[in-house]
Amino acid sequence: MATTRVLIVDDEILVRSGLGLIVGSAPDLEVVGDCSGGRAEEEVRRLEPDVVLLDIRMPDVDGISVLRLLRALPQPPAVAMLTTFDTDEYIGTALRAGAAGFLLKDTAPEQLVHAVRVLAAGGSILSPAVTSTVIGGYVDGAGPDADAAALARTLTGRELDVLALLGEGLSNAEIADRLFLGTGTVKDHISAILGKLDAVNRVQAAVVAHRAGLLKPPAHPHPHTQPRGDA
Repeated sequence: MATTRVLIVDDEILVRSGLGLIVGSAPDLEVVGDCSGGRAEEEVRRLEPDVVLLDIRMPDVDGISVLRLLRALPQPPAVAMLTTFDTDEYIGTALRAGAAGFLLKDTAPEQLVHAVRVLAAGGSILSPAVTSTVIGGYVDGAGPDADAAALARTLTGRELDVLALLGEGLSNAEIADRLFLGTGTVKDHISAILGKLDAVNRVQAAVVAHRAGLLKPPAHPHPHTQPRGDA
């Protein structure tokens, strides 16, 4: 079994230790190190992790700055942002900087392990909680965005259907079931959508879906639903 190497970056030692115990309990995951934000780039270069769990708010250096440094590396790891809030003013910036997902620090242990596996497989952490609460809160009240609507018009009708469901946080299998398609076909559609939208991952595509007015966040989202992910 291939082992996924994980680095945890947080300013609180207790948080790093707790997350490390959870992630390290899985036989296919190895926590190769943990550090504060100021040492993140150095440790990533030294340890070459596959996945980095990165606190979005740190006193020594903010998580967004660290994210940008890591994304600029020749072989950047997949980076998921850790936050204690289900809405955060840094979310939009992190999305544009290429974050592969967002995890609440109180995510259940089994869900955290699942999320790391999804990231290691090249997927993004996209859940109804993230989509409806975080992304929905980020774009809420802004109204449809003309640029996002123009991007959406480059998609075919079927791609728009897929994008709308992706924006709701559905997995490939759920989208396939909803649209009566094969999962491979859905994956092909999503690859085409990401290319046309110039989106790094599903999370960025979901933001376009919201901004283009393709869907509305639910009135009462549930912030702790299980994360879903697909390559």
